[in-house]
Amino acid sequence: MDVNALSAVNYWAVVAASASAFVVGGFWFSPLLFGNAWMKETGLTREELDRGNPAVTFGGSFVLAALASLVFAMFLGPRPAFSFAVAAGSMAGVFWVGTSFGINYLFERKSFRLFLINAGYHTVQYGVMGAVLGLWP
Repeated sequence: MDVNALSAVNYWAVVAASASAFVVGGFWFSPLLFGNAWMKETGLTREELDRGNPAVTFGGSFVLAALASLVFAMFLGPRPAFSFAVAAGSMAGVFWVGTSFGINYLFERKSFRLFLINAGYHTVQYGVMGAVLGLWP
């Protein structure tokens, strides 16, 4: 990676890629897809989730997604090919995030179903981030 990688980053694309994590997460963790199964596997109830501070949860999540998008954009470099960006994002989701979760989940004795839900989300999330970064001029 070039030492000037930050100057080559398209920050609008990073913001859009960060927002895409929320769009994907909104669908992924909705009752239409895996929200109910995720709550069951985590042992959380809707009431417990509603007691949290949404500003901390969503604001913190956006900051973390923005950091991930920024570093991913630096990794991809300026104007990455769409197919490379999507493949790199999907591979990062499966082989970096997913395998890291897998190690933790084995030691924490978490369910394979929860692993598939969470690792699947990050695989799709990074694939979509790659698509956004690869499509942006």
